[in-house]
Amino acid sequence: MPHIDFKNDLPGIRSALAFSPQTAEPLGALAEILLRSDEGLTRAERELIATYVSYLNDCFYCHHSHGEIACIYLDGDKQLVDQVKKDFDKAAISEKLRSLLAIAAKVQKGGKFVAEEDIEKAKQNGATDIDIHDTVLIAAAFCMFNRYVDGLNTTAPTDMASYPLRARQIAEHGYGNHIYTQRQPA
Repeated sequence: MPHIDFKNDLPGIRSALAFSPQTAEPLGALAEILLRSDEGLTRAERELIATYVSYLNDCFYCHHSHGEIACIYLDGDKQLVDQVKKDFDKAAISEKLRSLLAIAAKVQKGGKFVAEEDIEKAKQNGATDIDIHDTVLIAAAFCMFNRYVDGLNTTAPTDMASYPLRARQIAEHGYGNHIYTQRQPA
């Protein structure tokens, strides 16, 4: 049961955003910028970073939601998404993404854990300054989003069949706050 009465029955972050439209708008805009940019990182890479950080934060709703969105961008490769969450060193991903996920894991612990050698390794593996910037910001933002979701004890569907439909809607239409607050079709 959520810690507060959201006055809606939406799951996860969607319930909190519908409860507070004035914060929903900038948070939705931030998610749109971070996860749907076509500059540098691919949308799949961005969603994998969000998924991985959410997994490290043990945020059930977010790591399943963003994992499903990553699956869409990866042509349904759920096995890859699961491998990234559990042990990205063994996943079939680029060395660039591997080094960026290592940076994201350090940001998840705390920003000061990121060391110069982490940045150099990412650059040696082909990461640009924009890639590194966006990785750090995605990781930091998802720590906030995860704590928002779990700090209010929002509900998370345990029926895993509900996640792909919402993921498809976000992949097609983006993260505007209209996506968060609309009811999912039956």
